[in-house]
Amino acid sequence: MNCAVHLIVTDDIANILNQDLPWAELNGATVLISGASGFLPAYLVETLAAMNARGASIRIIALVRNLEKAQARLGHLLSAGVEIILQDVSQPLRQDLPQADFIIHAASQASPRFYGTDPVGTLEANSIGTQQLLRHAHLSASRAFLFFSSGDVYGIPSDDSRRLTEVDFGYLDPASVRACYAESKRIGETMCVAWHHQFGVPARIVRPFHTYGPGMALDDGRVFADFVADVVAGRDIVLKSDGLAMRPFCYIADATLGFLTVLLKGENAQAYNVANPDTEISMRDLAHTVAGLLPERGLGVRFDTLAANTGYLKSPVARSCPSIDKIGQLGWMPQTGIADGFKRTIQSFL
Repeated sequence: MNCAVHLIVTDDIANILNQDLPWAELNGATVLISGASGFLPAYLVETLAAMNARGASIRIIALVRNLEKAQARLGHLLSAGVEIILQDVSQPLRQDLPQADFIIHAASQASPRFYGTDPVGTLEANSIGTQQLLRHAHLSASRAFLFFSSGDVYGIPSDDSRRLTEVDFGYLDPASVRACYAESKRIGETMCVAWHHQFGVPARIVRPFHTYGPGMALDDGRVFADFVADVVAGRDIVLKSDGLAMRPFCYIADATLGFLTVLLKGENAQAYNVANPDTEISMRDLAHTVAGLLPERGLGVRFDTLAANTGYLKSPVARSCPSIDKIGQLGWMPQTGIADGFKRTIQSFL
Protein backbone atom coordinates (compact mmCIF):
# COMPACT_ATOMS: atom_id res chain seq x y z
CA MET A 1 0.00 0.00 0.00
CA ASN A 2 1.51 3.34 -1.02
CA CYS A 3 1.92 6.18 1.45
CA ALA A 4 -0.97 8.29 0.13
CA VAL A 5 -3.43 5.40 0.33
CA HIS A 6 -2.15 4.40 3.74
CA LEU A 7 -2.63 7.87 5.26
CA ILE A 8 -6.17 8.29 3.91
CA VAL A 9 -7.25 4.75 4.80
CA THR A 10 -5.78 5.08 8.29
CA ASP A 11 -7.76 8.28 8.82
CA ASP A 12 -10.93 6.64 7.47
CA ILE A 13 -10.54 3.63 9.76
CA ALA A 14 -9.93 5.82 12.81
CA ASN A 15 -13.16 7.68 12.07
CA ILE A 16 -15.04 4.38 11.71
CA LEU A 17 -13.81 3.09 15.06
CA ASN A 18 -14.81 6.33 16.77
CA GLN A 19 -18.45 5.59 15.97
CA ASP A 20 -20.85 4.09 18.50
CA LEU A 21 -21.15 0.37 17.75
CA PRO A 22 -20.94 -2.68 20.07
CA TRP A 23 -17.31 -3.24 19.09
CA ALA A 24 -16.67 -5.45 22.14
CA GLU A 25 -18.69 -8.25 20.51
CA LEU A 26 -15.75 -8.76 18.14
CA ASN A 27 -13.12 -9.04 20.87
CA GLY A 28 -11.41 -12.43 20.73
CA ALA A 29 -13.64 -13.58 17.85
CA THR A 30 -12.69 -15.36 14.65
CA VAL A 31 -13.95 -13.40 11.63
CA LEU A 32 -13.87 -15.01 8.18
CA ILE A 33 -14.11 -12.71 5.15
CA SER A 34 -14.41 -14.05 1.61
CA GLY A 35 -13.04 -12.05 -1.31
CA ALA A 36 -10.96 -10.26 1.32
CA SER A 37 -8.61 -8.45 -1.06
CA GLY A 38 -11.51 -6.93 -3.01
CA PHE A 39 -12.37 -3.26 -2.77
CA LEU A 40 -15.22 -3.42 -0.24
CA PRO A 41 -14.05 -6.28 2.01
CA ALA A 42 -10.46 -4.99 2.21
CA TYR A 43 -11.70 -1.97 4.19
CA LEU A 44 -13.35 -4.39 6.62
CA VAL A 45 -10.05 -6.24 7.01
CA GLU A 46 -8.31 -2.89 7.62
CA THR A 47 -10.89 -2.00 10.29
CA LEU A 48 -10.57 -5.30 12.14
CA ALA A 49 -6.78 -5.10 12.01
CA ALA A 50 -6.95 -1.60 13.50
CA MET A 51 -9.10 -3.01 16.30
CA ASN A 52 -6.35 -5.53 16.99
CA ALA A 53 -3.89 -2.66 17.31
CA ARG A 54 -6.18 -1.48 20.11
CA GLY A 55 -6.11 -4.90 21.81
CA ALA A 56 -9.19 -6.66 20.32
CA SER A 57 -7.38 -9.99 19.60
CA ILE A 58 -9.52 -10.79 16.55
CA ARG A 59 -8.45 -13.70 14.35
CA ILE A 60 -9.06 -12.42 10.81
CA ILE A 61 -9.33 -15.16 8.17
CA ALA A 62 -8.98 -13.57 4.73
CA LEU A 63 -10.13 -15.87 1.92
CA VAL A 64 -8.74 -14.89 -1.48
CA ARG A 65 -8.43 -16.31 -5.01
CA ASN A 66 -5.23 -14.49 -5.93
CA LEU A 67 -2.34 -14.58 -3.46
CA GLU A 68 -0.30 -11.97 -5.32
CA LYS A 69 -3.16 -9.47 -5.28
CA ALA A 70 -3.87 -10.27 -1.64
CA GLN A 71 -0.27 -9.73 -0.60
CA ALA A 72 -0.23 -6.38 -2.38
CA ARG A 73 -3.44 -5.18 -0.72
CA LEU A 74 -3.31 -6.90 2.68
CA GLY A 75 0.33 -7.88 3.19
CA HIS A 76 0.99 -4.96 5.55
CA LEU A 77 -1.65 -6.38 7.92
CA LEU A 78 -0.15 -9.85 8.44
CA SER A 79 1.30 -8.78 11.76
CA ALA A 80 -2.11 -7.54 12.92
CA GLY A 81 -3.94 -10.86 13.15
CA VAL A 82 -4.68 -11.33 9.43
CA GLU A 83 -4.29 -14.81 7.93
CA ILE A 84 -4.50 -15.04 4.14
CA ILE A 85 -5.93 -18.33 2.89
CA LEU A 86 -6.23 -19.32 -0.77
CA GLN A 87 -9.85 -20.34 -1.39
CA ASP A 88 -12.20 -19.91 -4.32
CA VAL A 89 -15.58 -20.16 -2.60
CA SER A 90 -17.08 -21.61 -5.78
CA GLN A 91 -14.90 -24.68 -5.22
CA PRO A 92 -15.16 -27.18 -2.32
CA LEU A 93 -14.05 -25.52 0.89
CA ARG A 94 -10.74 -26.56 2.41
CA GLN A 95 -11.02 -29.19 5.12
CA ASP A 96 -8.80 -27.10 7.39
CA LEU A 97 -10.91 -23.95 7.06
CA PRO A 98 -11.26 -22.56 10.60
CA GLN A 99 -14.65 -22.29 12.22
CA ALA A 100 -15.74 -18.69 12.55
CA ASP A 101 -17.82 -16.62 14.95
CA PHE A 102 -18.60 -14.13 12.19
CA ILE A 103 -18.63 -14.81 8.44
CA ILE A 104 -18.73 -12.02 5.86
CA HIS A 105 -19.34 -13.26 2.32
CA ALA A 106 -18.13 -10.54 -0.01
CA ALA A 107 -16.49 -12.60 -2.78
CA SER A 108 -18.02 -11.49 -6.06
CA GLN A 109 -17.22 -10.07 -9.47
CA ALA A 110 -18.92 -6.71 -9.11
CA SER A 111 -17.77 -5.01 -12.31
CA PRO A 112 -20.00 -5.16 -15.41
CA ARG A 113 -16.80 -5.85 -17.35
CA PHE A 114 -17.03 -9.45 -16.11
CA TYR A 115 -20.75 -9.94 -16.77
CA GLY A 116 -20.14 -10.34 -20.50
CA THR A 117 -16.76 -12.11 -20.34
CA ASP A 118 -17.30 -14.45 -17.37
CA PRO A 119 -21.01 -14.71 -16.50
CA VAL A 120 -20.59 -18.23 -15.07
CA GLY A 121 -17.82 -17.15 -12.74
CA THR A 122 -19.88 -14.13 -11.76
CA LEU A 123 -22.92 -16.11 -10.71
CA GLU A 124 -21.10 -19.03 -9.05
CA ALA A 125 -19.56 -16.99 -6.24
CA ASN A 126 -22.99 -15.57 -5.36
CA SER A 127 -24.80 -18.90 -5.50
CA ILE A 128 -22.48 -21.87 -4.91
CA GLY A 129 -20.19 -19.75 -2.73
CA THR A 130 -23.09 -18.51 -0.63
CA GLN A 131 -24.39 -22.05 -0.10
CA GLN A 132 -21.00 -23.32 1.01
CA LEU A 133 -20.34 -20.48 3.42
CA LEU A 134 -23.84 -20.70 4.90
CA ARG A 135 -23.18 -24.38 5.53
CA HIS A 136 -19.86 -23.45 7.15
CA ALA A 137 -21.67 -20.87 9.31
CA HIS A 138 -24.14 -23.55 10.41
CA LEU A 139 -21.37 -26.01 11.29
CA SER A 140 -19.47 -23.24 13.08
CA ALA A 141 -22.52 -22.09 15.04
CA SER A 142 -21.58 -18.61 13.87
CA ARG A 143 -22.96 -15.62 15.72
CA ALA A 144 -23.62 -13.68 12.48
CA PHE A 145 -23.38 -14.20 8.72
CA LEU A 146 -23.29 -11.15 6.46
CA PHE A 147 -24.04 -11.50 2.75
CA PHE A 148 -23.00 -8.78 0.35
CA SER A 149 -25.85 -8.43 -2.12
CA SER A 150 -26.31 -5.41 -4.40
CA GLY A 151 -28.66 -2.63 -5.38
CA ASP A 152 -28.82 -4.44 -8.74
CA VAL A 153 -31.39 -6.84 -7.25
CA TYR A 154 -34.04 -4.13 -7.72
CA GLY A 155 -33.87 -4.36 -11.50
CA ILE A 156 -35.54 -1.56 -13.46
CA PRO A 157 -37.79 0.27 -10.95
CA SER A 158 -41.45 0.49 -11.84
CA ASP A 159 -41.45 4.01 -10.43
CA ASP A 160 -38.03 5.67 -10.37
CA SER A 161 -39.42 8.95 -9.06
CA ARG A 162 -39.20 7.74 -5.46
CA ARG A 163 -36.57 6.09 -3.31
CA LEU A 164 -36.53 2.30 -3.25
CA THR A 165 -37.29 0.55 0.00
CA GLU A 166 -36.11 -2.99 0.70
CA VAL A 167 -39.43 -4.46 -0.49
CA ASP A 168 -39.61 -2.64 -3.85
CA PHE A 169 -38.65 -4.62 -6.94
CA GLY A 170 -38.72 -3.85 -10.63
CA TYR A 171 -38.22 -5.68 -13.91
CA LEU A 172 -35.27 -8.01 -14.36
CA ASP A 173 -34.95 -10.31 -17.37
CA PRO A 174 -33.43 -13.60 -16.15
CA ALA A 175 -32.81 -14.70 -19.75
CA SER A 176 -30.14 -12.06 -20.35
CA VAL A 177 -26.41 -12.44 -19.84
CA ARG A 178 -26.21 -9.35 -17.64
CA ALA A 179 -28.68 -10.94 -15.20
CA CYS A 180 -25.87 -13.29 -14.06
CA TYR A 181 -25.01 -10.76 -11.37
CA ALA A 182 -28.39 -9.50 -10.16
CA GLU A 183 -30.14 -12.89 -10.32
CA SER A 184 -27.34 -14.64 -8.44
CA LYS A 185 -27.45 -11.92 -5.80
CA ARG A 186 -31.19 -12.51 -5.52
CA ILE A 187 -30.76 -16.27 -5.02
CA GLY A 188 -27.97 -15.56 -2.52
CA GLU A 189 -30.42 -13.47 -0.49
CA THR A 190 -33.03 -16.22 -0.67
CA MET A 191 -30.44 -18.75 0.53
CA CYS A 192 -29.70 -16.54 3.53
CA VAL A 193 -33.37 -16.38 4.45
CA ALA A 194 -33.85 -20.14 3.88
CA TRP A 195 -30.84 -21.12 5.98
CA HIS A 196 -32.02 -18.86 8.78
CA HIS A 197 -35.56 -20.27 8.58
CA GLN A 198 -34.54 -23.93 8.46
CA PHE A 199 -31.27 -24.05 10.39
CA GLY A 200 -31.25 -20.86 12.45
CA VAL A 201 -28.19 -19.38 10.73
CA PRO A 202 -28.13 -15.69 11.80
CA ALA A 203 -27.84 -14.36 8.25
CA ARG A 204 -28.14 -10.67 7.41
CA ILE A 205 -27.96 -8.95 4.01
CA VAL A 206 -26.53 -5.65 2.81
CA ARG A 207 -27.29 -4.08 -0.57
CA PRO A 208 -24.51 -1.62 -1.46
CA PHE A 209 -25.05 1.03 -4.14
CA HIS A 210 -22.20 2.57 -6.18
CA THR A 211 -19.46 2.63 -3.57
CA TYR A 212 -16.16 4.36 -4.33
CA GLY A 213 -12.97 5.34 -2.56
CA PRO A 214 -9.27 4.54 -2.04
CA GLY A 215 -8.33 1.08 -3.27
CA MET A 216 -10.98 0.76 -5.97
CA ALA A 217 -9.80 -0.65 -9.28
CA LEU A 218 -9.45 2.14 -11.83
CA ASP A 219 -9.53 -0.28 -14.76
CA ASP A 220 -12.68 -2.25 -13.96
CA GLY A 221 -14.82 -0.45 -16.53
CA ARG A 222 -17.23 1.36 -14.24
CA VAL A 223 -17.88 4.94 -15.26
CA PHE A 224 -16.92 6.63 -11.99
CA ALA A 225 -13.67 4.63 -11.87
CA ASP A 226 -12.90 5.84 -15.40
CA PHE A 227 -13.45 9.43 -14.23
CA VAL A 228 -10.97 9.07 -11.38
CA ALA A 229 -8.46 7.31 -13.64
CA ASP A 230 -8.65 10.18 -16.13
CA VAL A 231 -8.05 12.84 -13.49
CA VAL A 232 -5.17 10.88 -11.92
CA ALA A 233 -3.57 10.54 -15.37
CA GLY A 234 -4.15 14.21 -16.20
CA ARG A 235 -6.57 13.47 -19.06
CA ASP A 236 -9.89 15.07 -19.92
CA ILE A 237 -12.77 12.95 -18.69
CA VAL A 238 -14.43 11.05 -21.53
CA LEU A 239 -18.15 10.31 -21.25
CA LYS A 240 -19.23 7.32 -23.32
CA SER A 241 -22.95 8.02 -23.02
CA ASP A 242 -25.25 11.03 -22.82
CA GLY A 243 -24.44 11.19 -19.11
CA LEU A 244 -28.07 11.52 -18.03
CA ALA A 245 -28.24 8.35 -15.89
CA MET A 246 -28.60 9.15 -12.19
CA ARG A 247 -26.68 7.29 -9.47
CA PRO A 248 -26.19 7.74 -5.70
CA PHE A 249 -22.54 7.46 -4.61
CA CYS A 250 -21.38 6.29 -1.20
CA TYR A 251 -17.84 6.78 0.10
CA ILE A 252 -16.14 3.55 1.18
CA ALA A 253 -15.63 4.57 4.82
CA ASP A 254 -19.34 5.37 5.22
CA ALA A 255 -20.29 2.10 3.54
CA THR A 256 -17.89 0.09 5.73
CA LEU A 257 -19.50 1.49 8.85
CA GLY A 258 -22.88 0.55 7.38
CA PHE A 259 -21.76 -3.03 6.77
CA LEU A 260 -20.46 -3.37 10.32
CA THR A 261 -23.65 -1.82 11.68
CA VAL A 262 -25.72 -4.56 10.01
CA LEU A 263 -23.25 -7.27 11.09
CA LEU A 264 -23.43 -6.22 14.73
CA LYS A 265 -26.94 -4.77 15.04
CA GLY A 266 -29.00 -5.98 12.08
CA GLU A 267 -31.94 -8.37 12.27
CA ASN A 268 -31.62 -11.90 10.96
CA ALA A 269 -33.08 -12.67 7.51
CA GLN A 270 -33.37 -8.96 6.75
CA ALA A 271 -31.86 -6.88 3.95
CA TYR A 272 -30.57 -3.32 4.31
CA ASN A 273 -29.73 -0.73 1.67
CA VAL A 274 -26.27 0.76 2.22
CA ALA A 275 -26.06 3.94 0.15
CA ASN A 276 -26.01 7.70 0.23
CA PRO A 277 -29.18 8.88 -1.52
CA ASP A 278 -28.36 12.51 -0.74
CA THR A 279 -25.42 12.36 -3.16
CA GLU A 280 -27.47 11.24 -6.16
CA ILE A 281 -26.04 12.86 -9.27
CA SER A 282 -26.09 12.46 -13.06
CA MET A 283 -23.01 11.00 -14.71
CA ARG A 284 -22.65 14.24 -16.66
CA ASP A 285 -22.62 16.36 -13.49
CA LEU A 286 -20.33 13.89 -11.72
CA ALA A 287 -17.85 14.12 -14.59
CA HIS A 288 -17.72 17.92 -14.33
CA THR A 289 -17.45 17.75 -10.53
CA VAL A 290 -14.58 15.24 -10.56
CA ALA A 291 -12.76 17.08 -13.37
CA GLY A 292 -12.88 20.26 -11.31
CA LEU A 293 -11.45 18.80 -8.10
CA LEU A 294 -7.91 19.52 -9.27
CA PRO A 295 -8.41 22.89 -11.02
CA GLU A 296 -4.68 23.33 -11.52
CA ARG A 297 -4.79 20.53 -14.10
CA GLY A 298 -7.30 22.37 -16.29
CA LEU A 299 -9.20 19.20 -17.20
CA GLY A 300 -12.43 19.18 -19.18
CA VAL A 301 -15.20 16.78 -20.12
CA ARG A 302 -15.87 15.47 -23.60
CA PHE A 303 -18.16 12.87 -25.12
CA ASP A 304 -17.31 9.77 -27.14
CA THR A 305 -19.09 6.58 -28.17
CA LEU A 306 -18.49 3.37 -26.28
CA ALA A 307 -15.75 1.36 -27.91
CA ALA A 308 -16.83 -1.94 -29.41
CA ASN A 309 -16.00 -5.34 -27.92
CA THR A 310 -15.17 -4.08 -24.44
CA GLY A 311 -17.21 -6.80 -22.73
CA TYR A 312 -18.91 -4.12 -20.66
CA LEU A 313 -22.67 -4.66 -20.52
CA LYS A 314 -24.36 -1.34 -19.85
CA SER A 315 -27.08 -1.16 -17.22
CA PRO A 316 -30.58 -0.47 -18.58
CA VAL A 317 -31.48 1.38 -15.37
CA ALA A 318 -31.78 5.17 -15.77
CA ARG A 319 -32.34 5.89 -12.07
CA SER A 320 -32.27 3.70 -8.97
CA CYS A 321 -32.07 5.64 -5.72
CA PRO A 322 -32.58 3.80 -2.43
CA SER A 323 -34.18 4.69 0.84
CA ILE A 324 -31.91 4.19 3.86
CA ASP A 325 -34.63 4.58 6.47
CA LYS A 326 -34.34 0.94 7.49
CA ILE A 327 -30.62 0.96 8.25
CA GLY A 328 -31.10 4.42 9.70
CA GLN A 329 -33.14 2.80 12.46
CA LEU A 330 -29.94 0.97 13.45
CA GLY A 331 -28.21 4.32 13.87
CA TRP A 332 -26.26 4.55 10.59
CA MET A 333 -26.08 7.63 8.40
CA PRO A 334 -23.51 8.42 5.66
CA GLN A 335 -21.45 11.56 6.24
CA THR A 336 -19.28 12.12 3.16
CA GLY A 337 -20.30 14.35 0.26
CA ILE A 338 -19.39 13.88 -3.40
CA ALA A 339 -16.62 16.48 -3.56
CA ASP A 340 -14.92 15.42 -0.33
CA GLY A 341 -15.16 11.71 -1.09
CA PHE A 342 -13.89 11.90 -4.65
CA LYS A 343 -11.11 14.30 -3.69
CA ARG A 344 -9.87 11.83 -1.05
CA THR A 345 -10.12 9.08 -3.64
CA ILE A 346 -8.10 10.98 -6.23
CA GLN A 347 -5.48 11.98 -3.67
CA SER A 348 -5.04 8.34 -2.68
CA PHE A 349 -3.87 7.54 -6.23
CA LEU A 350 -1.47 10.45 -6.65
